[in-house]
Amino acid sequence: MQKKLIGAALAAALGTMVSGTAIAADVTLRISLQLPLKSHLGQNLVMFEEEVEKNSGGAIDVEIYDSAQLYKDKEVPAAVGSGALEMGVASLTRYVGDVPAVDIFYQPFLFDTADKVNAAVAKGSPVRGPIDEAIQGTGSTVLWWQAYGGAIMLSKGGPIKTPADMKGKKARVFGKTLGDFVTATGGAPTLISGSEQYLAYQRGTVDIGMTGVSGVKSRKLWEVMDTITVTNHADIEFVVVVNTDFWKSLSDDHKAIISTAAANAEADVRNRVSEIEAEAYAAAKEQGMEVYEPNAEELDAWKAASQPVYEAYQKNAGELGAQLLKAAQAL
Repeated sequence: MQKKLIGAALAAALGTMVSGTAIAADVTLRISLQLPLKSHLGQNLVMFEEEVEKNSGGAIDVEIYDSAQLYKDKEVPAAVGSGALEMGVASLTRYVGDVPAVDIFYQPFLFDTADKVNAAVAKGSPVRGPIDEAIQGTGSTVLWWQAYGGAIMLSKGGPIKTPADMKGKKARVFGKTLGDFVTATGGAPTLISGSEQYLAYQRGTVDIGMTGVSGVKSRKLWEVMDTITVTNHADIEFVVVVNTDFWKSLSDDHKAIISTAAANAEADVRNRVSEIEAEAYAAAKEQGMEVYEPNAEELDAWKAASQPVYEAYQKNAGELGAQLLKAAQAL
């Protein structure tokens, strides 16, 4: 059940009484999400919640704590891996400290078509399979991936057409490799969590934002930025993880119910991501935002300027990174 912290405490205190006996779920799954519940990732969790609770007959209770109530995005991997939290949603890049190779998805313009993205994120693919396995080494098991769409630029007073427009500008990023991209194209990166970016734009902490267009809609970023530049220079993926020891403690029946719901949730969000992005672009335009699509010459300038990002990745991501890059380029 979606609960605010106060609501959760109240519900726990009151309980549910039937014939004088408290009825409690056999298993409670607390899930931390940095985005608002109304976001498409939040609604994807609601879909998972409803299926799990229905098919378990209430034996499994899912509690969704949205908008970073429990943990910020950057804190989720450690919280889940340590067992402080049963489940969490984190941007894939948040695992870069333990598994540098995860930033394969942020290599500029590498996954430049929907077909390439879908092939890379397919369960057990030569790209995703090794990443899921590596994340297990952090104490967490990946249940499903959530599609977030392509990375875009946000700005005020006009689009960011080419790297020349980045010169001397501070840009919000949400991962090291995206920071490398900003540096390579002439800007100064600032790492800011998704839940904090609205204030960063509002206060002028940064000049440029980097996010997915669905986040513009769910966070109403049109109130603090007025222009979207559709670079689609990276593929943004989130992962829903469960503490591995906790997962192993569950019964086979409960694992089956959760795994099936996770697979259904993953398929649903992946199949609808293009529609979700289209709706977000339409909403942004309705709110008065300019949406600029770079031409071929401008995109070539971005690609040429971003080559150092590949060099840094190959240096830092080790053998696994080389393996993933080769697999990605073969798609």
